[in-house]
Amino acid sequence: MEKAKLWNNFLNKVKEELSPIAYETWFSETELYELQDHTAKVIVPMHIHKKNLKENYNEMIEDLFTEVAGTNFKFEYYTKEEVEQNVEINTDNIGVPSNSNFETNLNPKYTFDNFIVGQSNKFAQATALAVAENPGYMYNPLFIYGNSGLGKTHLMQAIGNYIIKNSKKNVLYVTSEKFVSDFIGINKKNKDGNNFDSVEIFKNKYRNIDVLIIDDIQYLGNANQTQQEFFNTFNDLYGNNKQIIISSDRSPDDLKLLEDRLRTRFNWGLTINILPPDFELRMNIIDKKIEGNMLAEHFPKDVKEYIASNCTSDIRKLEGAITRVVAYATMMNGSNITLDLAVEALKDYFVKSIISKNKIDQIQQLVANHYNITIEDLKSKKRVAKIAVPRQIAMYICRTVLEESLPKIGMEFGGKDHTTVIHSVEKIKKQLKTNQELQIEIQKIIDQIK
Repeated sequence: MEKAKLWNNFLNKVKEELSPIAYETWFSETELYELQDHTAKVIVPMHIHKKNLKENYNEMIEDLFTEVAGTNFKFEYYTKEEVEQNVEINTDNIGVPSNSNFETNLNPKYTFDNFIVGQSNKFAQATALAVAENPGYMYNPLFIYGNSGLGKTHLMQAIGNYIIKNSKKNVLYVTSEKFVSDFIGINKKNKDGNNFDSVEIFKNKYRNIDVLIIDDIQYLGNANQTQQEFFNTFNDLYGNNKQIIISSDRSPDDLKLLEDRLRTRFNWGLTINILPPDFELRMNIIDKKIEGNMLAEHFPKDVKEYIASNCTSDIRKLEGAITRVVAYATMMNGSNITLDLAVEALKDYFVKSIISKNKIDQIQQLVANHYNITIEDLKSKKRVAKIAVPRQIAMYICRTVLEESLPKIGMEFGGKDHTTVIHSVEKIKKQLKTNQELQIEIQKIIDQIK
């Protein structure tokens, strides 16, 4: 049986065993690369897939594959880059190894099923699911950071809700303000002149749990005594292999008001950054948000693009814009939703109105038009010269003219690694020194931008 058909039969069996979200995250983008000497080599999207498949799914994979293939195989997992460059990155050292009456503070609406995934948050979602499947051992602590409105709270609570649904572990979600408030409360003395009961209640709440999720840790910055208590709580939970999940609007190293010993501990596990959604993800979010709305069928593409182009860094603002447009159309006696109506409805909502997509999208469109290829080609993994060279040129312009970050460029070009972007930029720089035709071509594109 040919490899592709064999793997497809195997994946069909996996689908029967797993929830849709687990299948989509861990298996949908895998590919059987090679079968040799009773070893199956599988290509996976990211290094986190290597670690999670090996540690949490390997036994199931071997059993199901034996059913399909009729013989035993040991499995090895590689990323595309490792196969192409003939190297292997060891993931073994990444990370650190009934509750019905328990008040979790979780909002049940936040789940992995309704967390919309794109290139900007794909790694964060996969990591969060890995933690949810194996809390306390996979990545501990898990530190998620990024600007407001990018989905940190959704992802953290999705972890908690998944654990509650699939285990008997006690999960507690609190904001850092709530932690501070509870800590201040233990200093109040009772009628006997002591606070022993309050201290005991506090410790029971924060230490007799399996998973602590604490949001917006940056607000502990001005509470020195509370930092000391959180340090003690962290050590107690961590020492007992209890999962700790923390969010912030900045990385641990940038939390200058927190004590060094806390920031050091935040870096013990895995730190992940949720980036602003790219244009494609923003469009997908809009489609998801208008599902079921009676005006959804009459929501034109140019209106979606207008909203997606103006709300580039905050998903909540994106949702607010949709609500405004729908409400405005309803107030106007059910008027058709048009671009003019959307501009009018949102004229005071956006700081400025631009109908273009983000700047990297513009570069991609200009380069694609210039070389008679598609934007999908630029984002693909195709290596033929007629696509690879324009892709390198587009990355070069994004880096040198727009001064965009390497991770963001990589993300916008189909999730490429930052080293791929560096290679492309340096290659074009080198060619520009001797290739006058290339200088002219690139200058034409740059002139169009300006």
